[in-house]
Amino acid sequence: METKIHHTIIVGSGPAGYTAAIYAARANMHPLLFTGIEPGGQLMITTEVENYPGYSDGVHGPKMMEDFQKQAQRFHTDIRYEVISKVDFTGPVHKLWTESEEEFQAHTVIISTGASAKWLGLQSEKRLMNKGVSACAVCDGFFFRGMDVAVVGAGDTAAEEASYLAKLCPRVHLLVRRDTMRASKIMQERVLNNPKITVHWNTETQEILGNEEVESIRVINNQSLEVSEIPVKAFFVAIGHQPNSAPFANWIDMDDQQYIKTIPGSSKTNIPGVFACGDVQDRIYRQAVTAAGSGCMAALDAERYLVEHHII
Repeated sequence: METKIHHTIIVGSGPAGYTAAIYAARANMHPLLFTGIEPGGQLMITTEVENYPGYSDGVHGPKMMEDFQKQAQRFHTDIRYEVISKVDFTGPVHKLWTESEEEFQAHTVIISTGASAKWLGLQSEKRLMNKGVSACAVCDGFFFRGMDVAVVGAGDTAAEEASYLAKLCPRVHLLVRRDTMRASKIMQERVLNNPKITVHWNTETQEILGNEEVESIRVINNQSLEVSEIPVKAFFVAIGHQPNSAPFANWIDMDDQQYIKTIPGSSKTNIPGVFACGDVQDRIYRQAVTAAGSGCMAALDAERYLVEHHII
């Protein structure tokens, strides 16, 4: 039986993927969307979202993704709860395979597989997720205004998170594993010159303490081996994100951290007919609203490609 060639296949199902599906479906591109291993992306582990336009009273992340999915399905997006594990972008017709080795083909592909936050690997980290443990200060810092908080990390992201939180919180404890930071000089200066930020050098987190919410953290100085507790109401992990770009590694141009490169001002990759949107190509903003916006761009770029090549 001859394999059907789809107008567009969307790989990934967060704000970027669902928005791309809504635009593509309304343009009669009959999108086929693969949700991936984490349908809904990082918002599925987010409680209150208060900074997305249109939700005046805020919304839980999973409910928001449910709304996005329903809207995509309203316009007849074909949603499959499967993972794309392998691709072949050799020719004008792109081939993709699921983990069960089923082959799909499409004239255009929209990659929206997102990025996953890196964690310390503590059991208490999982237990207190969304109860004071977060990987996004811009998303969740507002809920802890007026309270003492902690940030773990030593790069630009950690410095930015600590500086942002210092606008909301009386005391920000920045935990740095070594005696130096990896952050750029200007970011280090901002941290070190901010009276609200206390830097704990040579410090590692042993445990996040609390039952139903974060109450404190137990840390160890890895030089003196002194163990101490720091009272905080929130714990922000800022040790980086890992873009979910592995299946496309041998085809798509990526930067040194494996984020997909796109042509500035567009969602176009180095492969004609293949587009990328959301956090898999955004190492800077990583917000639901920017992901959704880039999903719109990807669908419009894919539609133009199909028109230019007389496919639709």
